[in-house]
Amino acid sequence: MRENEIAKLVLDQVLVLHREYGPGLFESVYEKILLSRLRSTGLKAERQVPIYLNEEGLKSEIAFRMDIVVNEKLILELKSIEKLTKLHRMQLLTYLRLSKLKLGLLINFNTEYVLREGMQKVVNGL
Repeated sequence: MRENEIAKLVLDQVLVLHREYGPGLFESVYEKILLSRLRSTGLKAERQVPIYLNEEGLKSEIAFRMDIVVNEKLILELKSIEKLTKLHRMQLLTYLRLSKLKLGLLINFNTEYVLREGMQKVVNGL
């Protein structure tokens, strides 16, 4: 399955989740629920996936943890904040570069009405 096909399946689950729970939960709660729902659809989803630094002397140091990785092809960076900024998008792009993945979705569940306002697709050479 290609990145965009995976993203479509994920977004379907994200929209249902937001419709059911709305804004206001902690990011970790959305993360756990979404992980469970993605797995129930047959997708391989992993939570808090570490990426290690590949710098001399620091090879075993964790650079960051990706919120959710789906089918080893798509990074989901989840937020529950007032507003997404350019920095959040740049952070996800860095995650994509370091992990050598091509597509990431930045999702802010803390949107009052339409979740699509809090979603961004970030691409790394796709």
